[in-house]
Amino acid sequence: MFFKSKFILSLFLVFILSTSYAGEGMWLPQLLKLLNEKEMKTMGMKISAEDIYSVNKGSLKDAIVHFGGFCTSEIISSNGLLLTNHHCGFNAIQSHSTVQNNLIKNGFWAKNNSEELPNAGLTATFIDYIDDVTLKVMNGVKEGMSAVERQTLVDKNLSEIRKTYRLETYQDVIVKPFFDGNQYFAFVTTIYKDVRLVGAPPESIGKFGSDTDNWVWPRHTGDFSLFRIYAGKDNKPAEYSPDNVPYTPKHFLPISLDGVSAGDFTMVFGFPAKTNQYLPSSAITQIVKTLNPAKIAIRETSLKIMDKYMREDEATKIKYASKYATIANYWKKWIGESQGLEKTDAIKKKLDYEAEFQKRLKPESPYQNLLKDLENLFRDIDSYALARDYYSEIVQRNVELTTYMSTLKRLVSAYEKNGDKEYKTQLEKVKESSITFYKNFDSQIDQEKFGALLTMYVNKLDKKFIPEYLRRENLGMSYDETFDQMVRDQYILSSFTTEKEAFDVFSLEPAKAVAAIKSDPIYALASQWSDFYNKEISTPYNNLRKEIDLKLEMYTKAQLEVFKDKRFYPDANSTMRVTYGNVKGYEPRDAVEYEHVTYLDGVIEKYIPGDYEFDVSPKMLELYKTRDYGKYADKNGKLPVCFIGSNHTSQGNSGSPAIDAYGNLIGLNFDRVWEGTMSDINYDASICRNIMVDVRYILWVIDKYAGAGHLVKEMKLVHPKQKTNKKK
Repeated sequence: MFFKSKFILSLFLVFILSTSYAGEGMWLPQLLKLLNEKEMKTMGMKISAEDIYSVNKGSLKDAIVHFGGFCTSEIISSNGLLLTNHHCGFNAIQSHSTVQNNLIKNGFWAKNNSEELPNAGLTATFIDYIDDVTLKVMNGVKEGMSAVERQTLVDKNLSEIRKTYRLETYQDVIVKPFFDGNQYFAFVTTIYKDVRLVGAPPESIGKFGSDTDNWVWPRHTGDFSLFRIYAGKDNKPAEYSPDNVPYTPKHFLPISLDGVSAGDFTMVFGFPAKTNQYLPSSAITQIVKTLNPAKIAIRETSLKIMDKYMREDEATKIKYASKYATIANYWKKWIGESQGLEKTDAIKKKLDYEAEFQKRLKPESPYQNLLKDLENLFRDIDSYALARDYYSEIVQRNVELTTYMSTLKRLVSAYEKNGDKEYKTQLEKVKESSITFYKNFDSQIDQEKFGALLTMYVNKLDKKFIPEYLRRENLGMSYDETFDQMVRDQYILSSFTTEKEAFDVFSLEPAKAVAAIKSDPIYALASQWSDFYNKEISTPYNNLRKEIDLKLEMYTKAQLEVFKDKRFYPDANSTMRVTYGNVKGYEPRDAVEYEHVTYLDGVIEKYIPGDYEFDVSPKMLELYKTRDYGKYADKNGKLPVCFIGSNHTSQGNSGSPAIDAYGNLIGLNFDRVWEGTMSDINYDASICRNIMVDVRYILWVIDKYAGAGHLVKEMKLVHPKQKTNKKK
């Protein structure tokens, strides 16, 4: 069921030599020398694969940081200065914001190290080295094993592998599957836990265009923020302490002031989260026809309710800004993804590909019925997958109070299993998380969302997925009646709609507190619904999913064997990857052609006074009027803001550096174009583009706009193109 490493690499070499899809692919950095270096150099790269990934010397990979485990960042000075997206640092920025000192609205710039703000729980993770552990993971795995048998053995092997690594207290080892479980790599990491906020532009820059421009080109967003890694005096990871010092990195990225031109080589280095390039047509059909439409509708309903309240009150806007952005991000992405899949005939392409796959199979091939089996499995799981998405989107994501009930459930479980002592231990953790929860919670908004979304759940799903106590006929409700009133009544009766009420419960003796929690109407509903979900939806879904995953693993293996003339790369899975391409515009539709770069002129063109998405500060207007761009202007005297390229990126690449042919920073990746958001499933070179903030705009904002030139002074600014031209 798996490939030995040498076999996989030999297949890769065939693919590299036979085909070229510049821009497509998320490549493992330790394999670049063997698989990609030659192609990268033909595209314009001037450095070597050893300069990108090395365990013997400082290399680009030592400047690439997994930011909080959900974004990418990069070190841009010898003092551990980190650059990432504004939206990646948004939670930290929000946590330090109040109505009186609104860092989201006004921005923040530390004048010195002592003013840099600590962020509990925020981490910066480096990759020390990467091992191929496929043979060890797959030891004993045989053909014909069931999904459960196979996974049990793999898990046992993984546990043994982790024991073989001698790690420092600040290190970890993470083993991830590749090619749907046909290959495994171990990533040894070092984790720094003292990461402080250094600077952030106001939202009029960092979120310019906000939701309207999200996933859209042309783009004019200065989506960046600055942090700094702190270490102990030995430069090793340490818990936060005022005595910690700025981290000294093995490598940091110099910054090019030469800008970009169409056709320039670009490399994006980061931690893309998840792609699914090798799915069968039946899976893509389910995404386009069933799952995406449902999730889009749920989030659209939730967003409209939040937006209504956020526009009415500044304090509410601050509380819900991060939540709104989080929900809106994938809502809009799914819309673009579905449209892109349809526009590029992704399903038809997959069907044609599968027809060719079947044609190439020999009569005795064990893969003869594989696609039919997958088609049947995706048909069987379809209704369960829909119900699962409805439940998770409503109960676990968009309704905050039902999500919070899982926190209380841990408290109840602690008491029921281990009595007062364990309850009191767990209570301190619950109190801490509850303070954070209620800080940004509005009961009225949540109640309205729950009523609307619960109505959708009951209206849209098959009756077998609706608990008896939520069926209209059992509640005496007419079939056109909403659940608004029922939810309103439950919120009125609940003891957990305000922080004060919740802490009143926490002040009770353990037995009384647990009784109060269990009798709470929202807790009771969430608890019973969770039990129903686990039994009637999650369990059958997971059983089918195990069979699907086993077949998908086989299908990926089969594709690698059958299409020896095709180039494959492993799907993203939040591990370090390199993608490379070129600065390039695109044509999204008939008679429309987009250039590769935007300028500050476009910001002013979009300017709408007083609008929360497109407002511009007086300082920005004055700098634009006087054309005070300093050394950051383009050759034409204009200030570049963003540019696009053909790099294959995904969620998790937010904050990734855009690196030039010489290994210098030229931009900051933060988005994809809407027409190409389906690149997670179907990369199409004609319309898939990643969006990057031009580093010159970042420096201009820091220096000219914010007056924080001391931060620019600690960076290394270079002119690689000028040096090359002089040599010529």
